[in-house]
Amino acid sequence: MPAHAAHHDDREIETLDDFDATVSARGTLAGFRVQAVDLTDRTRQLLATDTTGAVFLGCPMREDAAAKVRADGAMVFPPVPNLPFNPYRGLLYSPDELFDGLAKGYEETPDARAYAWFQRTKADGDIFASMLRSIHDDAVSDALDELLRGTRVVGVMGGHAMARGTQAYAGAARLGRELTRSGLTVATGGGPGAMEAANLGAYAAPYDDDMLTEALRLLAEAPGFTPSITDWAAAAFEVRARWPKGGTSVGIPTWFYGHEPPNPFASHIAKYFANATREDGLLARSNAGVVFLPGAAGTVQEIFDNATPNYYESRGEPTPMVLVDRAHWTERLPAWPLLTALARERSMESRIALVDRIEEAPAALKRLAG
Repeated sequence: MPAHAAHHDDREIETLDDFDATVSARGTLAGFRVQAVDLTDRTRQLLATDTTGAVFLGCPMREDAAAKVRADGAMVFPPVPNLPFNPYRGLLYSPDELFDGLAKGYEETPDARAYAWFQRTKADGDIFASMLRSIHDDAVSDALDELLRGTRVVGVMGGHAMARGTQAYAGAARLGRELTRSGLTVATGGGPGAMEAANLGAYAAPYDDDMLTEALRLLAEAPGFTPSITDWAAAAFEVRARWPKGGTSVGIPTWFYGHEPPNPFASHIAKYFANATREDGLLARSNAGVVFLPGAAGTVQEIFDNATPNYYESRGEPTPMVLVDRAHWTERLPAWPLLTALARERSMESRIALVDRIEEAPAALKRLAG
């Protein structure tokens, strides 16, 4: 996955290093968009640099600098006070950012405070709050597109109820590890259960196989996020501390399901307020296909959310879909018969597969990609 760098081609500045590099190399900020960069110590540069047509989104700056850039014709959207999140953010979240303050209890973290704000403002129907949520989610989508540009992404979907310490969880982790080692970027819904397991596997990919075995043992001591999200997350951060240089992957969770915390093993977290935006975006970006592990209503929805553009080819050539666990998808929740009926005599027919065991999924994915 490419590291973040200054985007001089698309005229977006998202870090202080980007800002300094742009001013040094270009000598102008005219027409640039600066997102959530603290410019209080860059007054001299702002006063000396042309900012005609620039847009500053949530960038703290001194009043004389703000007055000057406005006089240039730039637009300045000041930071919004007393928010537990930055609606103008230029980069995705990290686990450390969302779980900051975990030692005091999960309720004190930015993730929990953002959910509390969402619940409060959603209930009172405040139009200003809904606008802020929309701006935030659009900024997250922009950052996600920049991160994944030029990468082959495989989605791994599955239920949040899959507990640490189970064979199913271990299998999902090994799947994430194998997909990452094959050169794919794993993307999940970013929550607990099967999603966490796949992100954990991606995190374990640079290490020898014994690391994952030991990590699974440690995590099994806190098998689920109930009754204590704090203990559940602390176990994950203990693993991260013991093995600090894990592989990269993406988690795409939502505050809509606020009772489900994001998992700390995704290196990049694109967290949304709008679940519909999050669901569609996750599947649309899985350009190398999707593996569906056993799940309930949410996973069934994702299967057919993915099947619809494959059926109509609205995103181009259909992408692979691999369903894991024949009994689950043909008997307990018989999504497979309906999927095969939809696919019959269409180009997507050669892009779907049902396998018995999770170990078969990578080979099936590769075969379908042809």
